[in-house]
Amino acid sequence: MPIIVNLDVMMAKRKISLNELSEKVDLTLSNLSILKTGKAKAIRFSTLDAICKALNCQPADILEYRDEN
Repeated sequence: MPIIVNLDVMMAKRKISLNELSEKVDLTLSNLSILKTGKAKAIRFSTLDAICKALNCQPADILEYRDEN
């Protein structure tokens, strides 16, 4: 899939652990881990909003489009 999830990069830049982010955005560790590893098939805007607020970033800092060609 040409959508790349850079959540791990933003978490490293903000020096925040998966556990801490999970608490801040009220998302289970397993669901956040699925998103972080790029295995998620979808993300709710409300979840993206909460993550962006917690990491003080823009959606484009987390999601990236790469053409497969």
